[in-house]
This record gives sequence, structure tokens and C-alpha cells, in this order.
Amino acid sequence: MLRKWKELVRKLKEDIYTLYLASGDPRIPFMAKVVVVLTVAYAFSPIDLVPDFIPVLGYLDDLLILPLGIWLSIKLLPAEVVEEYRQKARQQLQRPRKTNYTMAFMIVLIWLLIGYGAYRLYVRSFA
Repeated sequence: MLRKWKELVRKLKEDIYTLYLASGDPRIPFMAKVVVVLTVAYAFSPIDLVPDFIPVLGYLDDLLILPLGIWLSIKLLPAEVVEEYRQKARQQLQRPRKTNYTMAFMIVLIWLLIGYGAYRLYVRSFA
């Protein structure tokens, strides 16, 4: 059962990356491109239509909207475009990635600055 879920998640990740790569292809009709861009933006966006902290509905939108968007996007694209970019996505996802220490440092630095700012506001409010 767990293997099935992992395979499904891997497939969704591959499909989203396929759509991301295909989004700039000139062979895609305009309306299909709009659906593809909206689907990819929703997949990568940290903002959901229904926030995840709302019981059941928060995750239900991710379980329904994203797969439906992927399915619709793939149906609207020409088959040869999907196959071409699916191959590219598979190849790129299988390549080993280098650790980006610069970005890791920047993220830690941003969180430290946010923490310092929150600390200063907290101290100032009780002074």
C-alpha cells in the first residue's frame, strides 16, 4: 500500500514537472497554456484555496484540485508535446542534485532575521 502511494506521488511530481517544462512550448494552444500555468502555479504555491488547518476540507482541495488540474492540462496538450516533455522531466528528475549551501545559508539567515525582529518587538512591548 505504501509503495502504491509513493509511486502515485512520484507520478504527480513527474507530471507537474512535465507541465512546468511544457508551459513555454509554442505548440500549445493559448487556453491550454492558461490551464497549464494555473495548475503549475497552484502546485508550487504555498497558498491554497482552502487553508490546510481547516479539518478535512484543507487537504481535500489538494487531493482533488491538483490531480484534476494535472489531468485536464495533460488532456488539453498535444500527445507529442506531453511525451517529449515527460521524457525530459524523467531525465532531469533522475539526475543527482548538488546541495545548494548558498540558498540554505540565505534561508537560515532570513529566519534568524525574522526571529531577531520578533524578539525586538517582544522586548520593546514590555519595556
